[in-house]
Amino acid sequence: MSPTTPPAAARRLGPSHRSEVPGFQVVDVLARIETLRAEGHDIVSLTAGEPGSGAPPEVHAAAARIHSEQTVLNYSPGLGIRPLREAIAAHARSWYDIDLAADRIAVTTGSSGAFMLTFLAAFDVGDRVALARPGYPAYRNILASLGIEVVDLPCGPEVRFQPTAEQLHRTVAESGPLDGLILASPANPTGTMVPDAQMAELTRWCTENGVRLISDEIYHGITDGADSVSALQHTDDAVVVSSFSKYWGMPGWRLGWAVLPEDLVDPVSRLGGNVALCAPHGSQLAAVEAFSEGSLEFARSQVAEYSRARTMVLDALPRLGWSDAAPADGAFYVYARIGEHLERFGDSPTYCRALLEEAGVAVVPGTDFDPVDGDEWVRLSLAPGPEKVSEGLERILTFHHRSGSSGS
Repeated sequence: MSPTTPPAAARRLGPSHRSEVPGFQVVDVLARIETLRAEGHDIVSLTAGEPGSGAPPEVHAAAARIHSEQTVLNYSPGLGIRPLREAIAAHARSWYDIDLAADRIAVTTGSSGAFMLTFLAAFDVGDRVALARPGYPAYRNILASLGIEVVDLPCGPEVRFQPTAEQLHRTVAESGPLDGLILASPANPTGTMVPDAQMAELTRWCTENGVRLISDEIYHGITDGADSVSALQHTDDAVVVSSFSKYWGMPGWRLGWAVLPEDLVDPVSRLGGNVALCAPHGSQLAAVEAFSEGSLEFARSQVAEYSRARTMVLDALPRLGWSDAAPADGAFYVYARIGEHLERFGDSPTYCRALLEEAGVAVVPGTDFDPVDGDEWVRLSLAPGPEKVSEGLERILTFHHRSGSSGS
């Protein structure tokens, strides 16, 4: 047989089944924005959760010193440099009044790295993990790619878009035991938050039922009223994931962290060493300054700007003709049904495409966040700030008027 002749029974090459997860529509929207801008169009993007302010000045200054002094950037310890892990622990004491050992903190390549390592460490193929719908699509897609069964928890306005212990009890009774629960507060895309009493009830339910709770707390600090509640205030068994991307405006620095229960510290360390070695060393060195009083004051000033933008959008909802908006308690999004515009456009992806092409405003269809009912919903990001949001709202209203589907 010729060396170039494949065996008769050779397997045809192709991608893995685990790669067959949907991409983000927001990525397609961002690519189209880039094309339109390259063609000279003026686009207002109210899409991604990217704070327009950037990192606090003291973090920038620290990064500049690192490079001006030609600091050698090598691999860091797998779970992160000690000064940063200790700063995160001190931050937990300041915000939540809890004592947290720095050894339980794993610094990761963004919150995305924390989720991947946590899912790998906590769950096996075939395990069942519940999550709210609508919700952040990467939870669903990472779990599915790892062979973990996603258990949908439909969470609409009647439960403020957040799961309840009663719903979990009913789900177990109907479809069998759960191995995990992902909770996000404030949530993406809805911005809704879990109050203290509900957090206590959910953590207690997970403990009593042997369910691993993973609490996404990356939007903590970005709230409009009540403070965020951490799962760590009620249990040491949860995994808490957070990030420098949102409150500190540092998405491109690719830096997040996970607070781990004792039984997952070593597994995450071993997995992390094999998967990514460590988070970016330079980002870690500079991020220590994120917890300075000056940096925290800068972050608080940006939260005030998001609040201004949120008020603008909520006040404009009747004129926009959008309805059933989720209570935007935190994060920097408004999630709403497009209401009367469904008759004109048919679904939210079509509506969003028309809005971008004809009005130069980009918002995200809800199909990324809810594969069942999301075609009636949109998410608008407040992260670009009140000026951009104000301009975007005026363009949307003009677009509605011209398209014959104006709000009341």
